[in-house]
Amino acid sequence: MKQFSAYVGLDVHKESIAVAVALPGREPAEYLGKIKPSRGSLQRLIRRLSQNGERLSFCYEAGPCGYGLYREIEELG
Repeated sequence: MKQFSAYVGLDVHKESIAVAVALPGREPAEYLGKIKPSRGSLQRLIRRLSQNGERLSFCYEAGPCGYGLYREIEELG
């Protein structure tokens, strides 16, 4: 079973992406705020959350704004 350092929830909209992060265990998720729906913003978020090579698991609502996001996350590793 894969172990992740953090679980990242994304609420994707045309103009913004709301980000929340939950660590393994029973602590509540922490809302980090919104980022722009751009590759650069997503890359900075991933870099920030995985500074020491942590494994991240992403989830988002499937919808018209999320399919491109999935591909970008996959490309960014």
